[in-house]
Amino acid sequence: MLKDIQPTGKKDTRSGFGDGILEAARKNPDIVALTADLAGSLKLHPFIKEFPDRFFQCGIAEANMIGIAAGLTIGGKIPYTTTFANFSTGRVYDQIRQSVAYSGKNVKICASHAGLTLGEDGATHQILEDIGMMKMLPGMTVIVPCDYAQTKAATEAIADYEGPVYLRFGRPVWPIFTSDKPFTIGKAQQFSEGSDVSIFACGHMVWNAIQAGAILEEKGISVEVINIHTIKPIDEAAILASLSKTRCAVTVEEHNIIGGMGDAVAQVAARHLPTPIEYVGVKDSFGESGTPMELLKKYGLDIPDIVQAAEKVMSRK
Repeated sequence: MLKDIQPTGKKDTRSGFGDGILEAARKNPDIVALTADLAGSLKLHPFIKEFPDRFFQCGIAEANMIGIAAGLTIGGKIPYTTTFANFSTGRVYDQIRQSVAYSGKNVKICASHAGLTLGEDGATHQILEDIGMMKMLPGMTVIVPCDYAQTKAATEAIADYEGPVYLRFGRPVWPIFTSDKPFTIGKAQQFSEGSDVSIFACGHMVWNAIQAGAILEEKGISVEVINIHTIKPIDEAAILASLSKTRCAVTVEEHNIIGGMGDAVAQVAARHLPTPIEYVGVKDSFGESGTPMELLKKYGLDIPDIVQAAEKVMSRK
């Protein structure tokens, strides 16, 4: 039962990145970290203290940071670039496309402070289109972990994954609920089995989806909650296995509904098993300043919104 899933604590996902890169670096001497003047925000100080010679402070010059990272791969290094998601993608898209993706460089683009839950920093920093931008790049792997534990696991896993990766995480303190679950790039994580409706979620919204699913179960609805942490390459088999049972779905993401995880799920369904789908996400708008919870509620990403979307899509079967 989904109501039985309880958090073991709370911690920000960016701390999962900071702890993960430190562990990865202890195992692999080729890992280096680059930042664009945001070492503190990306929780890099433990890494810097232990590996000062493997840290590069690039200053507020994100495009240059991407170019340096691409060059470092030629010498066999595994560079992790770090800054806010808005600057990791929108500000440097040309450099990522030309210097990293086009030649398949082994650069790990690690992006914090993504989505509405960035909160008070407002619309200029709450990038809601980055998943779409990055998953359209040929050869780019896109990962959006859901809590501290999964972010730490993903940060370690991408060290052994050859090719460019976009890893997206956030700032707010969030429930930890995957500490005992394995993480595999490209393999979805299932929290419940059901026959009435599938709920596919990523990032912070996985926890909201679990809570919404628990409410639906109390209403007698059989719910399948699946964490699509790897948006590219997406786990088509897991999606189709779920849709073959439920025949309808809700997608939940802290991103514009255009171009995000929901569209990726819908493409799988459209090609193989046409299915009614309701999108829970930001509906083609920018964000604004506010607390994370206020913004999730205003923009329709709260738990009741997921419940309502599930009930609506079931009526469309």
